[in-house]
Amino acid sequence: MLYSYTTPTNNNTKNERLATGYRYYSQEQLNHFLGIKGIKTKTKKVIGYCRVSSHKQKDDLERQIENVKTYMFAKGYQFEVITDIGSGINYNKKGLNQLIDMITNSEVEKIVILYKDRLLRFGFEIIENLCNKYGTTIEIIDNTEKTEEQELVEDLIQIVTVFSCSLQGKRGSKAKKMIKELLESDTGEEN
Repeated sequence: MLYSYTTPTNNNTKNERLATGYRYYSQEQLNHFLGIKGIKTKTKKVIGYCRVSSHKQKDDLERQIENVKTYMFAKGYQFEVITDIGSGINYNKKGLNQLIDMITNSEVEKIVILYKDRLLRFGFEIIENLCNKYGTTIEIIDNTEKTEEQELVEDLIQIVTVFSCSLQGKRGSKAKKMIKELLESDTGEEN
């Protein structure tokens, strides 16, 4: 007979047998059968994640950290805060990698972020899917909906900013001029 350990889908602690002959046992039953006593399950953490794009935004990072901490204190969470300084389209940031490692090690119950784009500008859905697979939820404090035009302009500005940072001299000033024109045209249409 084949045996398999899987958490039962209902709260019934009795073992369940499928038509395939497999039986499902709870963690407590498995520990009892194996003679293991006193095993503690990992307690998952609540992580506040804060990010800004550049070192020039250190003050913004501090305000973001304070807002996230205040929110989590009000919710009664026991938490840790992970911070990053780097582009929202850079997937190789130290804090983000630490967070992903913690998620895949099933150490994170919930991630709290101030805005959706603080986690990632592009690819948020990838992290969200990863979190779903490991039982982690993402809680966004300010989930104000933006118009498609606002999101598009912000995304374009982010892309131009990232690529202009690698340019130097005359080409870099052209990119800055393009960003300024994008911002002016966006605010000009709203008036």
